[in-house]
Order: sequence, then C-alpha cells, then structure tokens
Amino acid sequence: MSELMLDRNIRDIATALRDGSTSAEALAEQSIDRHDANGDALEAYIHWDSAGAIAQARAVDAALKAGYEPGPLAGIPVSLKDLYGVRNMPTYGGGPTELPGDWRREGPVTRALRGAMCVVPGKTHTVEFAFGAVGTNAHWGAPRNPWDAGRHRVSGGSSSGAGVSLCEGSALIAMGTDTGGSVRIPASVTGNVGLKVTIGRWSIDGIVPLAPTWDTPGPLARTVEDAAIAFGTIDPAVDNTLGFVDGLHGREASELCLGMCDEHFWDDCSPGIAEAVRGAIDELTAKGARLKKVSMDMATEARDSTHRGGIFGAEGWAWLQAGYPERAATLDPNIAARFEVGRALPASDYYQAIHGIKPMAAGANHALRHVDALVVPMVNGTPPTAEAVSDDAIYREQVVKITRNAHPVNLLELCAITLPVGLDAAGMPVGLQLIGRGGTEERLLSTALAVEAVLGTSAARLGRPPLIRR
Repeated sequence: MSELMLDRNIRDIATALRDGSTSAEALAEQSIDRHDANGDALEAYIHWDSAGAIAQARAVDAALKAGYEPGPLAGIPVSLKDLYGVRNMPTYGGGPTELPGDWRREGPVTRALRGAMCVVPGKTHTVEFAFGAVGTNAHWGAPRNPWDAGRHRVSGGSSSGAGVSLCEGSALIAMGTDTGGSVRIPASVTGNVGLKVTIGRWSIDGIVPLAPTWDTPGPLARTVEDAAIAFGTIDPAVDNTLGFVDGLHGREASELCLGMCDEHFWDDCSPGIAEAVRGAIDELTAKGARLKKVSMDMATEARDSTHRGGIFGAEGWAWLQAGYPERAATLDPNIAARFEVGRALPASDYYQAIHGIKPMAAGANHALRHVDALVVPMVNGTPPTAEAVSDDAIYREQVVKITRNAHPVNLLELCAITLPVGLDAAGMPVGLQLIGRGGTEERLLSTALAVEAVLGTSAARLGRPPLIRR
C-alpha cells in the first residue's frame, strides 16, 4: 500500500480497494498509525478502538472479495461524534460518565453508514450535550487545533474532535451535528468542508439531542466531493451514490449566480477573514460567476430574537430533566449557565420565539430563490486559545462571535456548506459559506463542486496543518 493512500480522495481509494491496489485492512492500519502519531497532541477522540477497526476492515475485504458491492464508503474510516449511538462503543454526550446502554443503539444515519460498510475507528469529542460552539469541555478538555503549532487554539464546537480527526488522517469522513453551527464551525476553523442539511432531511433518532426542533446530523470531509459521497450514502432518496455524485459535477463557474448581501455576515471580521473570502469571490467572478444583491436583514432579527429567548437551552433543559435530571449537578459550568437561561424561559416566550421565526424563515427562503447560493464568511473570528476562553467573560464573548454567521442558517431553515479558501492574519483557516434554500442540498452541493473546481481543495490551497505528524 502506498504510504499516501489515505491522502487520496474517497473515489480514488474506492477504486484502489476494488482493483487490489490496497485493502481495507491496510487502510485501517494507516488510520491507526496516524492516530498513534497525533492522538496525544490533538486529542480528537474520546473513544478509540484499534482492534475493532481492524475487525471491521477485514469484514469489508471479505465482502469485496466475495463480490458484494456496499458502495464507495466501504473500508473508509469514518469518525462519529460522541452523540451518535454506536454498538460496542460508549456514549458520554460530552459528560463525565457514560449514558445508559440505550445510547449505544444505532439510529438511521449510523445504520446507513454501517450498511455502506465504512470502518468506524472511534468517537470524537463533543462539547457537553452539544451546547457550545467554542469546543471546550470541563470534563474532557479541548481538542487542539492543528493549524497552530505554538499555542493550543480551540477547534470549534460542538463537534470539537470531528475536524481534528480529518486533519490527523485517522478519518476521511467525520460525522457531527449542527444545531447552531456545530458542523460548519469546526470544519471552517480546521480547514475542512462541512455540510449542514435542512432540518428534517435526516432522522436524528439515535443521536443525543440538544434542541430537537433544530438538530441536524451532518458530515465533515476534506473535499466537497467526499462530502457529497457521504451525503449520497446517508440520504434515503439516493439509490446510487456515485451516480448521484457524478450528476452533481459538470457545472462551470460561469453558470453560477451567487448572492451577496451587506447585512450581518460581513461585520466584525478578524484581520484576514473578509479579505480571504472576498479574494475567493474575485477568483470566481474572474471565471464568469455572476453576483446578485440579496437582502438578508432577517438574519440579524432571527438571531437576536432567539438569543433573547434561549430556545435551544429551553429544549435541551427539558430533555435533560425528563430523562437524566441527575446530570444537572455535574454539568460543565459554561454549559450549566447556558441551560439556566433556557430553564428560566417562560413557556409563552418560548412559544412566541418559535413561531416568530417562521415568517423570517419564509422570507429568507424567498430571498434566495433566484441565486444558487448566498456567499459569506463562515466564521468571522480567529479561533481563540483554550487559555483565553478559560475566562468566563471571554468564553461568552467567543460563543456569540463564533456562531454569528452560522446560527441564522439553522433558525431560517436553510442548508449550507463551508469550504476552505485561505488563512487569516493569524495563520488559521478561513471558510467560505454557501447558503441555500431549505431542501436544496443537491443544488448546493453542485454549486460547491463548481466553486471548489476554481478555488482548489484544502490540501492544494492551504497545505498541511503544521502540527500534523505523518
């Protein structure tokens, strides 16, 4: 096996598995080697199972040898966030102790991945009960962002280990969840691709909830095509994954119409972020992409109304009290403070907040009807150091800042994808976010593939994170 096999894209690896150039067991061994080389420094995983990965890989090799065709994710290492039920693996939900055994039950998303015979080597760190976008955890610590070799910068949350697992090379797909940005934020700040699907597109059964009204599962990947392969594997409407992905290819930049807005998304960017995104947009327009002005004033309105209402915390607290009230006493203090806002929310205020967002969501979807996607910065701030956010006031400031451009997508019932386009003034990855109407993931992925064809993948555009050992 080539030492660089896991650096190739999923389509190429799938071909190599079938022509005998590599084996699933060899891929699993390389995944293990990369985890062993980086795990102590990066802490991407809360649970790692080398023996289980080898056993799964051997089953894939046997199936392929017998002529069974499970699809392009067969043998591909896929990490799952510590919210997903996975048989033979504990689920902590970011808490200090394992949740009851029922949380090892696999839901539809995990079952789809299992049916595709991917290899699950472990479960990645999460913020406790997914209620935080910075990526810290008082019980388990914070995975380290590999793009800063000198300081421990956070990797984004709440899927805090997901993007890190991709960077170290132990996984090629990392499954997270996105309630207010928790797939896209860690993808963006670690130089990866992250897809947020429309609310209700995929089942959240078998995944520890935060706010079921808004929770969505989603993949992080190194390239848009790899993310599209994960989407096609999981989505129940797709019968032929590679046929689906092939159908998304072929659009030229000159065929794209991208929305631009002046409201909300461009404010208060750290040095180098707006510049990197605008530079990427200039590259696209140089290839013929058209820009169209779109008004998105409802983004700020929706975010402000839900911040006042604390609706995520209200739903999360209700779930916690109904099933696991004893967990309130051991909550991470940052998470406990946020749940307290939800706990104190009157039912009438919750009802008004939930129903008040509906017309805003309708307005946002209407505003995007004539563009392929709205293009904006993903995270408008450089990820802070873990030391800085140990201060409660700074932590609260960073939660607000890091979710600013992610949160409205969830509230307004849209779908979105982030892809890396450069480094900011601190040398940290910058993500460009493409936002589409709800239910238009196919169009969004097709647009993102055309954008990536112009801008290049993370490996080509950003290079390798300086902390990663091979």
